[in-house]
Amino acid sequence: MSLFTASLNSGSNGNCYYVGNSNEAVLIDAGISCRETENRMARLGLNINSVKAIFISHEHNDHIKGVKVLSKKYKIPVYITESTMHSGRLIFNKELVNDFKPHETISIGNLQVIPFPKLHDAADPYSFVVKHEEVCVGVMTDIGSNCKHVINYFKQCHAVYLEANYDAMMLETGHYPIYLKRRISGDKGHLSNEQAVELFTKHRAPFLSHVFLSHLSKENNDAQIATAAFEEHRGNIEVIVASRYKETRVFHITGNGLINPAEEPNLPGVQTALF
Repeated sequence: MSLFTASLNSGSNGNCYYVGNSNEAVLIDAGISCRETENRMARLGLNINSVKAIFISHEHNDHIKGVKVLSKKYKIPVYITESTMHSGRLIFNKELVNDFKPHETISIGNLQVIPFPKLHDAADPYSFVVKHEEVCVGVMTDIGSNCKHVINYFKQCHAVYLEANYDAMMLETGHYPIYLKRRISGDKGHLSNEQAVELFTKHRAPFLSHVFLSHLSKENNDAQIATAAFEEHRGNIEVIVASRYKETRVFHITGNGLINPAEEPNLPGVQTALF
């Protein structure tokens, strides 16, 4: 009863998150090139052939950049709404395209993926939770506000990729034009550090063990500022910054936190020495 997860990249330059069990895995978004996805998975010891589906959250380029090549090369099914596919001008082999509906569970082997709508400036934006038995990992980035759907699924997570896009003061005093500042901070923009902390402190489950601070702005946030915002509230929860420059290590998420490396089960394509 566990899930393995890693951020392959997180930021406006590309987003891609790996979540899997001992038999199969999914990618949430494919916003880095196919080659870079291959390289980063290889460095982590992850077997790309274990990826059985790619789920696309919305059509912005930092979430879809590598999906066409990746899907075609490895014959990986893509789960994407028609509106997102149209807005992103994406064309796939029909046999590899799958639509999905909000809150309906999609089974990928023994994984269950649940998409849910969110507020963002895109045609038909979604976030996702991935479950294996009782363990749940959420990917919640590109969120304009903590709507009821975000709160509901956040409460279910043992680990979560949570957007902490900007520091309010850095955005306010930064060089961005007013219209862009308003877009970022608006209800269909991105979550600030403060909004992320509010969600974390008010709605986290007692079994939440890992929070990956994600989609940090290069210009309007700083890893130390973001982690400091969580420090006094985190308790025993591990807070990790998902980098825009490199992959994280692979984390083994269980109902009881991180497993001792010596007790790691064998995961096809993963070298246990990496944990």
